[in-house]
Amino acid sequence: MNKFVSMRKSSLIGILLVLLCSCVQTKTEITTLDITQFDADTAENGILIDVRTPEEYAEGHLPNAINIDVKDESFAEKMDEIKKNKNVYLYCKTGKRSAKAVAIADTLGFKNIYNLDGGFMSWKEAGKVVEKASN
Repeated sequence: MNKFVSMRKSSLIGILLVLLCSCVQTKTEITTLDITQFDADTAENGILIDVRTPEEYAEGHLPNAINIDVKDESFAEKMDEIKKNKNVYLYCKTGKRSAKAVAIADTLGFKNIYNLDGGFMSWKEAGKVVEKASN
């Protein structure tokens, strides 16, 4: 009987440790920046990534942005090549795809991830500078 009680206590302790560890894990929160904050931050820090399709990117994108399509099956692989300690600024057309990209970046271990509120559409509507891909 004592062996059974001892095994049961060990099992309970193991379960409690697993639960405790899962509660302690920290997760990166999505930091959404308005256009003014996003513009000021990206000018000095980090890497700016347009997560739209190459066709959308070619039609117009934020200055100095690189294009890594979140719908591309190699998106995570390409993101994983970026240094994790860099500030990463993501945007798409309206903010939905970039939110997905932020979640992926989080799983890859990025800690400083920023999303443009309203995406490229809000950038254009504010009259901010837009670059087009050269042919």
